[in-house]
Amino acid sequence: MDSLRSAAVVMLLSFAALGLLALPQGATSSAAQAAGQSEEPTPAFHSQVPAGALPQTLDPASFSNPIVQNAYALAAKVKKVLYQQPCYCHCDRNMGHGSLLDCFAGKHGSVCDVCIKEGIYSYEQTQKKKTPAQIRADIQRGEWQQVDLSKYEATPAKP
Repeated sequence: MDSLRSAAVVMLLSFAALGLLALPQGATSSAAQAAGQSEEPTPAFHSQVPAGALPQTLDPASFSNPIVQNAYALAAKVKKVLYQQPCYCHCDRNMGHGSLLDCFAGKHGSVCDVCIKEGIYSYEQTQKKKTPAQIRADIQRGEWQQVDLSKYEATPAKP
């Protein structure tokens, strides 16, 4: 009888160990995912505005989509803020961008919903008197995903 119990315990422990091995590498808990936390590092950004000039954003008139036009127009108004924000499309990895501002200094922002939403979010939060550091913390929590782009479907926008 004791040998049957011992065998059952060994078998249960073996199944438990196999179950742990079957978990994907780098899996985070659903609670951490729901809270917007990740083990992934924050994309590139600058913690301060440089002493020199910032890059110019592209002319909104060079785009036909009204949402893109509005995103670029608003980005031009908050360049110092965008310079201090990460971009969660991870263009820092594959395009060498140093911050969200780089997305609007080139055409990348015109084809990326992440950049557009983060840029508009940054503008909206600046209008609410949030600091770049506060906006960055909100972006890191994923709050930019709640931006309602329907307000930007006409030119000029009515935010």
